[in-house]
Amino acid sequence: MRPSLAILLFFACAASLAAQRPAKKIDLGQFPAETVDNVVVPVPSEVFGVLDKLGNPNWRDELGAARTFSPTGNRAQDALLLGSVIADGFIAVEAEDSERVKEIGRNVLTLAEAINVRKSVVARSNSIIEKADARDWNGVRREFDGALHDVNKAMAELNDEQLAQLVSVGGWLRGTQTLTSIVKGKYSRDRAELLYQPLLINYFNKQLDTMNPRLKRNQLVGEIRIALGRIGPLIEKSPDRDISAETVTEINGITTQMVELIRTKAG
Repeated sequence: MRPSLAILLFFACAASLAAQRPAKKIDLGQFPAETVDNVVVPVPSEVFGVLDKLGNPNWRDELGAARTFSPTGNRAQDALLLGSVIADGFIAVEAEDSERVKEIGRNVLTLAEAINVRKSVVARSNSIIEKADARDWNGVRREFDGALHDVNKAMAELNDEQLAQLVSVGGWLRGTQTLTSIVKGKYSRDRAELLYQPLLINYFNKQLDTMNPRLKRNQLVGEIRIALGRIGPLIEKSPDRDISAETVTEINGITTQMVELIRTKAG
């Protein structure tokens, strides 16, 4: 499968990518990736770099207004929120907005504390702020990439792997919201093909379906399960049918609604 935009957060951009000429057709399968349960997950900073090669997205518009997020008291929501905020970090790096990067770094620290993994990201958060001040954007990417790895490792040690899955889902939703916004703003078949990710959708569905009953009963988790069920058929394609502009707009609407729900009463 081709990796998607958005699980968000593993390794830094390869320096060689920046030196390449824009490709007429993007093969995301050539990018570094990580395999989880036999499913290829994307290297988000690489894909953000590819989107730059397809044009000149207005990253500041995609970032939206500055917000300070507070824990909601709902650990499932806080995990989803953390993933979406880390995704914001990549967008802020693309926008080269040092103040927003620093704000997001502080938000990451606050939300990590809410799910008991603060110690795992303290050094990352401080380094994000330091590197943003120095405008070391590749360094900031590396720290955001490392943040999710550290969070997942800490959650595994706490036997909270299911919350770690929600962090990934939150990041995927925010990343896909951003991707569809960019693609629908200047639609092309090549851009739309970045959305083709059926195995990843199936993987998320499987993870949500096998969560413990308490998490499955969580209203927000239930809404996201429904949303993924709606997105799944939309990202399918065949040799004679591409993902259309109308479909991109529909996926954007679904993911926007989910990101807004995740962030409700959080900031």
